[in-house]
Amino acid sequence: MLGGAAALALAALAFAAPPPMAQNLPLGDLPEKPASLIADSMTLDQTGQRITAEGNVEVFHEGRHLTARRITYDRANDQIAIEGPITLSDGARSVVLAEQAELTRDLRDGILTGARLVLDRQLQIAAGRAERIEGRYVRLENTVASSCRICNEGDVPIWRIRAREVIHDREARRLYFRHARFEAFGVPIGYSPWLSTPDPSVDRATGFLPPQFVNSGDLGTGFKLPFFITLGDHADLTLTPLLTVDNALGLFADYRQRFAAGDFDVNSLIADDDRTSQDVRGFIFARGLFDVPQDFKLHFDLEAVSDEGVLLTYDVTDKDRLDSALGLRRTQRDQHVEGAFTFFHTLRDSENNSTQLTRTAATFFEQRFTPALVGGAASVSFESFGGIRTSGNDGPAGRDTLAASVSGDWQRSWIAPTGVVFTTLAGGQLDVRRIWQDSAFNDTETRALPYGGAELRWPFQRQDTGAAHVVEPVAQLVWSPDDGDTLPNEDSLAVEFDETNLFALSRFTGRDGVERGLRANLGVSYTRFDAAGWTLGFAAGRVLREEDLGQFTRASGLAGESSDWVTSLHLGFAPGLSMTARSVFSGDIFGGEADISKGELRLRYAGERARLDSTFVWLRKDAAEFRPDDLSELGLRGGYWLTPNWQTTASWRFDPVEDETTRAGLGIVYRSECILVDLSATRRFTSSSEVSKSTSINLSVSLAGIGSKAEGGAARLNRCNG
Repeated sequence: MLGGAAALALAALAFAAPPPMAQNLPLGDLPEKPASLIADSMTLDQTGQRITAEGNVEVFHEGRHLTARRITYDRANDQIAIEGPITLSDGARSVVLAEQAELTRDLRDGILTGARLVLDRQLQIAAGRAERIEGRYVRLENTVASSCRICNEGDVPIWRIRAREVIHDREARRLYFRHARFEAFGVPIGYSPWLSTPDPSVDRATGFLPPQFVNSGDLGTGFKLPFFITLGDHADLTLTPLLTVDNALGLFADYRQRFAAGDFDVNSLIADDDRTSQDVRGFIFARGLFDVPQDFKLHFDLEAVSDEGVLLTYDVTDKDRLDSALGLRRTQRDQHVEGAFTFFHTLRDSENNSTQLTRTAATFFEQRFTPALVGGAASVSFESFGGIRTSGNDGPAGRDTLAASVSGDWQRSWIAPTGVVFTTLAGGQLDVRRIWQDSAFNDTETRALPYGGAELRWPFQRQDTGAAHVVEPVAQLVWSPDDGDTLPNEDSLAVEFDETNLFALSRFTGRDGVERGLRANLGVSYTRFDAAGWTLGFAAGRVLREEDLGQFTRASGLAGESSDWVTSLHLGFAPGLSMTARSVFSGDIFGGEADISKGELRLRYAGERARLDSTFVWLRKDAAEFRPDDLSELGLRGGYWLTPNWQTTASWRFDPVEDETTRAGLGIVYRSECILVDLSATRRFTSSSEVSKSTSINLSVSLAGIGSKAEGGAARLNRCNG
């Protein structure tokens, strides 16, 4: 602490005051922890009891930093008189500004006039008088608090709190308001005799979160008022009551827990409304991930609902298939192991849980290695699967299955002096199935499938003054037997065919379906990197077969001796503009006679004031994939900054086949350094047996410094200089 005149005459002072004056100071007893002081000049009165430092005065003591125009230390009264402008900071998160002050010699306690307390560079509290007490409390009288920036004298902030008294507890990091009046644009809108809130430096504290006002076509008009509860440093609970004028009552509960070895979250709802005949509706979602011995990860997911429509009614998620799982996994450099029990539950009107595989168990093991004799890269894998249906029917609607598969593969590449890359590959798969309740198959079915192949790649590059060009033609020849036993297909109903798997050994998405026969996978890619900053990428290819074995539907693009063409086009422009187009088609696309079975177009723009993401998808109907009609969707999502503070958002999903909008939304957001207002409206145009078309309107308001943080980058949005 500052001890007598030693509070002013310290080592730092020697750089500013004349050395003879410093040498003749009556230092007295030096404190245990001396302060450092810097000033332009210093004087000592004739009694030796009063010492004055003037001009750019700075004092540093035990984490406190004081700046002032003039400081006078009265040794007889052990007081420091300070003339401003004064800045006194206790670390980076608490700063007091004042015109005059009288403080104790350790700067901990005293009176400040014309004071202003600034917390975490967000919340400002102005007061005519402030008192520092016990080094812990700051008591302010006749205060005005706000986090809004005031650029000109007489400006009225968006919001402020006037209070007779405010006490800041630095240790507890809380603010206590007495007789507080809340004002918006200078107009009083609320009063509370007592108000307590964490100061802006607190990341987590028990208390109310910003309310949210809602208007739903399903539930009516109402509001949510979240209450956040800290449960130590590693757990918390958020309770959000929902009340609407249509007598819908609900309570959302979100629990989070973190451990040294993992974490888990639980989200739930219990509600009562008149949308169904049920007395109580709700859901529970839980997930967790934990480290266990031997570098394994234990994971679990729980998803359960009271009825098929509760998730949409309460605007939780559009998910229409739920999965709950418990499993283990481990991934190392050359090995992957996993296993899980999974329970599925469909919410779709077109599906019946009794005829779906609702209970499954699966394991998978893969080991990669380098064979000592032949080199290259090889892997072996083992997979098991079991699934149960509850319908009891004979055939696919009631079939239960227990399966095991063993497979291995090997490949090696050589690079010729000309740059040609030659690769050989070989492998095989052995499957065993135990089947119940499906008379179309034997009780036990087996299948053995070897394959082999070779691949040629010839990448080459040309560089000119304006761009770099890369071209890579690829030819791959793959053989596997034309015939063989057919197994029940539980995991390969969907077929993927695009430029990303043109050179895959099988285009089936699971292990039950395997691609057979002699086939050639042919393709070429071209990429241009332009010096101006834009890029162009194009790829095309197709599959040629010795014989069409009837494994694929026409809609998949893989039927026939010659498959459809797969193409992709990518354009990237600086800054922030890109386009990607992908298609699977047959016929003459340039002559306008192309037959497109799959298509996708994506456009993305991210600029200074606007952003846009648009997607168009087209899929031809395919009964084998349970798609009885053509499917298409046009989706748009974007936003535009009207001003540095105002932003609009919009989203739209449209079905061209049905010629109807499926979902649309509009929103407007206001952000500044002191407030966030978010107003949004969404309309769902689809309906089912459980939910009807609905419009939802949501409004939330957050005040920076009072229960919430300032938005990232918000300070730049509201600079006084524009």
